[in-house]
Amino acid sequence: MATNPKVFSARTRLCSFLVLVLLCVVVSAVSPSSASLVFNFYEASCPAAELIVSNTVRSASSSDPTVPGKLLRLVFHDCFVEGCDASVLLQGNGTERSDPGNRSLGGFQVIDSAKRMLEIFCPGIVSCADVVALAGRDAVAITGGPQLQIPTGRRDGRASAAANVRPNIIDTTFTMNEMINIFTAKGLSLEDLVVLSGAHTIGSAHCSAFSDRFQEDSKGKLTPIDASLDGNYANELMQKCPVGASDSVTVFNDPKTSSSFDNQYYRNLAAHKGLFQSDSVLLDDKRTRNLVEDLANDQEKFFQSWSQSFLKLTSIGVKTGEEGEIRQSCSMTLVGEEL
Repeated sequence: MATNPKVFSARTRLCSFLVLVLLCVVVSAVSPSSASLVFNFYEASCPAAELIVSNTVRSASSSDPTVPGKLLRLVFHDCFVEGCDASVLLQGNGTERSDPGNRSLGGFQVIDSAKRMLEIFCPGIVSCADVVALAGRDAVAITGGPQLQIPTGRRDGRASAAANVRPNIIDTTFTMNEMINIFTAKGLSLEDLVVLSGAHTIGSAHCSAFSDRFQEDSKGKLTPIDASLDGNYANELMQKCPVGASDSVTVFNDPKTSSSFDNQYYRNLAAHKGLFQSDSVLLDDKRTRNLVEDLANDQEKFFQSWSQSFLKLTSIGVKTGEEGEIRQSCSMTLVGEEL
C-alpha cells in the first residue's frame, strides 16, 4: 500500500519533536551541574562549531575506519574520571593519559584537528570537553547509529591525575557488582550499564583485554577457561591471538558488523559471543539478561535507550559557568604547560 508523503513527513517531524522533548527532560533530571548545559550553546558565539567537529570526524573516519570506535571510547574514559572535562587529553607525567589503562586510547589527533579549526574560526570559545562529547556523538551517527542533539557548554578541567584512572574506569575482567558500583557512583543506572555497553558494537581491542578468558597449556597453546564463551568463537579468538601475539594485534569487538553501530552486540551476547568477560556477564546475570534479550530483538529500542543514556554519560561531573577554563590546545592548560 502506498504511503502518503505528507503523512510520513508529519510523523517524522512529530517523532523528532518528541525525542527532543524527552532529551530535555533527561537533561534537567541528570544532575544539578548539567542544568547549566544548553542545546545550541554556541549558536551566537560560534554557529559552525558542531558542523566543524562533525566534518572533522567524518573526514578522519573516511581515511581510518577505526576512528569512530576510538572517539567513542575516549568519551567514556574522559567522563568517568573527573567528569566530562577533557582531563584525559592533558599530557605530562602523572596525568590520566599516562596511566597504563589509558595508553591504548586513540582519537587524540582527531580531537586536536577539530580544536585547531575551531581556534581559527572561533578562538577561545569552544571547549575541548565539548569537542570530545560532540565527536563521540558524531562517531555513533556516521556509523549508522542514532543522530541526536546533546547540550553543550562544558568547560575544560585543570587537573588530571593517573591515580584517579583505575578506581573509576571499567576493566574488562570486572564482575557485574564491580561495574554496578562504578556506574552507580557516576549517577548511572543498571539500564544505563547495559545500554552503554552497546558501545562495543564498534571498535576493537588488544589481545590482552580478553586474555583472562584463556590459559596456556603445557604445550604452549591456549585453551578456553571460560565456559560461557561459544566454542567456535573461542577458537577464532585463539587463532587471532595465539601465545606470543604482538601487542599491536587487535580484534573487532563485534565480529559480525564491526563498522556499524547497531544492536548486533546484543545478538552476539545472546549467542555467547561477547568478547570481554564484562560483556558476557550481562547475559549471565539475571538482573540484566532480559534487557540484553530485548535489545537484541529491537534495534529501535536500543537506539532510543542509547540516546538517553549517552546524554546522561556526557553530563557526568561537567564544569560550567566560571569553573575550569577554555583551553587553546587540548593537551595543555591555559598556563601553557603540560602537567
